[in-house]
Amino acid sequence: MVALIMLIIGFFTAFVGSIAGIGGGTILVPSMLFLHNVSGSFEWATPQKIVGISVVVMIFTGLSSTIAYWKSKRIDYKTGLIFLVGCLPGGVFGSWFNQFVDTKTFSIAFGAIMIVISLLFFLPRPNRSENSKPTNWLYINRSFTLDQKTYHYQIHIIGGFLLAFFVGSLSGLFGIGGGSLMVPAMILLFGLPPHVATATSMFIIFFLSISSSSTHILLGHVPWLYTLCFIPGAWVGGTIGAKVNQRMNGKTVEWILRIILILIGVRLIWDGFG
Repeated sequence: MVALIMLIIGFFTAFVGSIAGIGGGTILVPSMLFLHNVSGSFEWATPQKIVGISVVVMIFTGLSSTIAYWKSKRIDYKTGLIFLVGCLPGGVFGSWFNQFVDTKTFSIAFGAIMIVISLLFFLPRPNRSENSKPTNWLYINRSFTLDQKTYHYQIHIIGGFLLAFFVGSLSGLFGIGGGSLMVPAMILLFGLPPHVATATSMFIIFFLSISSSSTHILLGHVPWLYTLCFIPGAWVGGTIGAKVNQRMNGKTVEWILRIILILIGVRLIWDGFG
């Protein structure tokens, strides 16, 4: 029964995470914390072990989603690699820092940030065109064609690195995947279309999870017997979630992301005061 519950959690974690490009740890972590508090069968699930499970499961969520998005040619690999340069060291730092930080205080602040970010989606965004882009060396100009429409956007190298390091640190610290910040940042700050942002985010999350999980493994935070119960559901959920995402329009993806960000924010604030 316990294995079946973990299999179901793994599926929904990856399914929702793949649709919104957020990885899914925001579902797995609170679900396991709730079960730890209400069921003796999950008394082994300490916060450190839950985060360890989450980052390992996200490897398979990210891989299955990336394969599905790769087949539909929705991943901007160059942009993803730029962010990975900051995310990978950030993930290692966050995983190591997990053992020292007062996560309750930080959780409240992070939850408030998530709610604010969700509200930023309602602000008007300027139209970006290829001719309006600066030629400054600090910017990398990108063009991406999706569904016969070409999008133009730019990545600020230093700003992108700092953002990615911060996102990677949060991923290692909370086991939430980092996509809850990375996706809205790519859409709002850098102008990526929602479908490309979610697909590229899952590509980033795959490699970021490998980095973050290695630190948690070395620290002994990963109970392998239980972790293996999540993986089959996560693989299937990630694949199906990516396919469902491809059938949605950009506005629908944005609305799903808004709702999830608000739920994440409320949950983190609740955990911080709890």
